[in-house]
Amino acid sequence: MKKYVKQTMDAVRKYIDSEMKDSPVEKTNEVLSEFETKISYFQHERLIHLMVTLSFAAFLLFEIFCLFVLPASFIYAGVLLVLIFFGLTIGYIMHYYFLENSVQQMYHMRDEIRAFLDKDKVI
Repeated sequence: MKKYVKQTMDAVRKYIDSEMKDSPVEKTNEVLSEFETKISYFQHERLIHLMVTLSFAAFLLFEIFCLFVLPASFIYAGVLLVLIFFGLTIGYIMHYYFLENSVQQMYHMRDEIRAFLDKDKVI
């Protein structure tokens, strides 16, 4: 997913920086339409990852709670589960952070294209 997000952002950034000024308005509208579609896909992906991240954080908190109520014979298994959920939670938080920041950057890129189109009053 990270590779796809970066490729999309790089392609649109390249279009904005080098091709947009010389392209016909129809081409810019097509690029904008496709980019808005991809933004909606990335927003959906971001929402799903938020739910997964929150789920693993809840599992982690539940397992930490269980450490206090488990008998001593289960403490090693409980610690192992805490470590596993902690690692997964950190990984999902890092991925969600990437998605969140990338989508916000895409909003700014979209606004640049819109501003260029609005400059000519053609949408």
